[in-house]
Amino acid sequence: MAYQYQMPPMQQAPAMAYVGVGRRFLALLIDGIIIGAIVGIVEALLIRVSPALAGTLGSLIGIVYLFGLEATQGATLGKRLLGLRVVRMDGSPIGWSESIIRNLLRIVDGLFGYLVGAIIIWNSPLKQRLGDKLANTVVVSTR
Repeated sequence: MAYQYQMPPMQQAPAMAYVGVGRRFLALLIDGIIIGAIVGIVEALLIRVSPALAGTLGSLIGIVYLFGLEATQGATLGKRLLGLRVVRMDGSPIGWSESIIRNLLRIVDGLFGYLVGAIIIWNSPLKQRLGDKLANTVVVSTR
């Protein structure tokens, strides 16, 4: 009998558990509390010195928190606490460009108390909001 070479089976990417509205909303709520506490402390310390500086710094803290943690860690503290991570469609880590696109589109997704984002997620097979679709990312469970 002649030897037949068999190709090894194709390696498939591990199945990703996409995360829906509930856990994402809880993560956003936790992040809002964290950002609010930090900004509140900073603004309380600076408001008498310079209200403009206090407001500007408060806004920058929120932006750096959301954009920076997702770009460098793949998750904000709220997402991390709930076992969530933002990844590219192939499961690889996101970078700055994906984080910036996702977070800038919160302006649209966040309309009407994030109802727009929720409707888009509910109608997406990969549970993506508009920011995810345009950044080619998904939110997955790490647990």
